Amino acid sequence: MPLVATQIILALGGLGLFLYGMKLLGDGLELAAGAKLRVILEKLTSNRFLGALVGIIVTAIIQSSTAVSVMVVGFVNAGLMTLTQAMGVIMGATIGTTVTSLILSFNIAQYMPVLICFGAFMVSLSKKNNTKYVGQIIAGFGILFFGMTTMSDNLKPLASSDFFQYMITSVGDPLIGIIFGTIFAGVVQSSSATVGVLQALGAAGALALPNAVYIVYGIHIGACVTSVISSIGASKAAQRTAWSYVIFCSIGVLMFTGITMFTPFVSWVQASTDNVSLQISLVHIIFSIVTTLVLLPCNGIIIKMACMIIRGEESTEKEACRLKYVDERILKTPPIAVNQITKEIQRMGRLAKKNFVLSMEALLELDKKKIEQVEENEEVIDYLNHTITSYLVKINGLAIEDTDREKIGKYYHVVSDMERIGDHAENICEIAGMQLEKNEMFSEKAIAEINELKELVTSVIDNSLKIFDGESRDRRMFRLVGDTEQKIDDKTELFKEKHIERLRDGECDATVGTLFMELLTNLERIADHSTNIAFSFFPNFRPIQNEA
Repeated sequence: MPLVATQIILALGGLGLFLYGMKLLGDGLELAAGAKLRVILEKLTSNRFLGALVGIIVTAIIQSSTAVSVMVVGFVNAGLMTLTQAMGVIMGATIGTTVTSLILSFNIAQYMPVLICFGAFMVSLSKKNNTKYVGQIIAGFGILFFGMTTMSDNLKPLASSDFFQYMITSVGDPLIGIIFGTIFAGVVQSSSATVGVLQALGAAGALALPNAVYIVYGIHIGACVTSVISSIGASKAAQRTAWSYVIFCSIGVLMFTGITMFTPFVSWVQASTDNVSLQISLVHIIFSIVTTLVLLPCNGIIIKMACMIIRGEESTEKEACRLKYVDERILKTPPIAVNQITKEIQRMGRLAKKNFVLSMEALLELDKKKIEQVEENEEVIDYLNHTITSYLVKINGLAIEDTDREKIGKYYHVVSDMERIGDHAENICEIAGMQLEKNEMFSEKAIAEINELKELVTSVIDNSLKIFDGESRDRRMFRLVGDTEQKIDDKTELFKEKHIERLRDGECDATVGTLFMELLTNLERIADHSTNIAFSFFPNFRPIQNEA
């Protein structure tokens, strides 16, 4: 095989290793920092400057502004962030992603084989996922550098060829360089990776800063492509978020293109260091910081421009049968996906409780409208049951922490219990409907017993959801739930006996009596499923009603 062909193959192999190492590193960082990443995003406020700080931190953790922008578009689509909040995070993300380029500019390649070996041993020999994730970070970092060195070493002989020199000269033109950078980053879907490739070319002597500077600018626009694609079919606010990112980067490119053409900006950077790889990194860093500092106060103007591109108002049509906190974009960040599916299940629990309350009001007031409301809500609960379960399967197939995987396994049962509460509430409405149809009422004694059970069941549901939502881990709360469930069981048996006596004494009609018995059974079952939810993560606490 000719030497040139061998060098091209090795350079491509180095590029492949570099991109694979970048993915390993980013995924490992994301998984290792899973819980912390959730906490950081939970602390987000409407303050745009704090949002920018969050964007810097999160992107520095997972090393992908593209992943952060897609995640943010998903949050806006789910209603978890406003457009103003999202823009702050995205602007900060452009700074956070520069960390990798700065590290790549240092000459530490000779230590990388040791890191690859050490990281590989950690991944292969460790039984703990968290240790494996750290090993993945170390191995990914080593593969990243090793690939970059392989790429640059084999590009050095090619750099002197006429064709290569023609290509490098062409991208030195501002428009061609920006277009090339945009397409390159759009294909690779990572600004960190594409800047890293430029640094490898610079280290090989194949690319000087004057030829690379406009490509770096174009890379920032190309990094927006994925977020724009991910916003297709999303809410208008999510689409505006993606286009705000494009506008932000485009304004930055126009600004720095003017600075580069009419000031000695490139000469200043070149004068600061002879390391071309570091020069490229400095341009990337300066562009990101200056553009963010200049445009962050102009957040509102950028949003207005995005609204001019994506016109119209959000549909006010009721969209009950949909997930509020989860979509496919969120799955790209597994630790966040676990957090969001938890919120979706909590939403389902609140809806199940609401249906129980409505069903009891429909029964005691014989209100036909409330029966219809329960039926509408039951459709949503059934939808959430199937869709959340589907997402639980998807999330379980992702690389997540051991604690999160255990949590997901228990969520299957929680979702099922919530769905069953909804079913029993619907059964109660059917009992109310039969009463309306036959124009028959429960006796005053029966209604008093129903009200007594209703209060107890409501207490169990409330306290169980508080425990599941994390509002209480007090052992006394578990004791209260367990004791109340036992009380409901005892009361149910007692009220059944009393009702048989009323039937025997002719105080109740046999048809209504059957409905009353069915009602008691449904109330008892609702209490059972609620208690299952409370003890889903603490099964050892369940028999506490026998404690002193």
